[in-house]
Amino acid sequence: MIIKLDLQSETPIYSQLMNQIIEGIARGELKPGEALPSVRSLASDIGINLHTVNKAYNLLKQEGYIQIHRKKGVVINDIMPGLTELYVERLQEQIKPLVAESICRGMNEEQLSSIIRTLVKQVKTPQQQDNSTNAQH
Repeated sequence: MIIKLDLQSETPIYSQLMNQIIEGIARGELKPGEALPSVRSLASDIGINLHTVNKAYNLLKQEGYIQIHRKKGVVINDIMPGLTELYVERLQEQIKPLVAESICRGMNEEQLSSIIRTLVKQVKTPQQQDNSTNAQH
């Protein structure tokens, strides 16, 4: 998986790194049990501070996406975090300002829904898409 960071972005680098890893998991590019580079190695490879990588890894661990072992290193968790009320509330808080801005710019509900559907299709693995198609029938 290739990590792409925008060093000019207002989004903190550790958040960008977390988002890229979570997206890699969602796309199936990072598999359960797969090892990630060490903090030092990843920091060196992408040219950022090791404390930034460490912060991203610790937050991913807290969220349940990775495990950090002394011997195995950093590994993608076999079981992904579940859908909780707290997560749904946090998701709504994050999306609400984007919805409000979109409405202010004249976007309607169908346009917003279309964007969400397109993004879901882009991120889902082919297997996940097959499962959701089968579930609809």
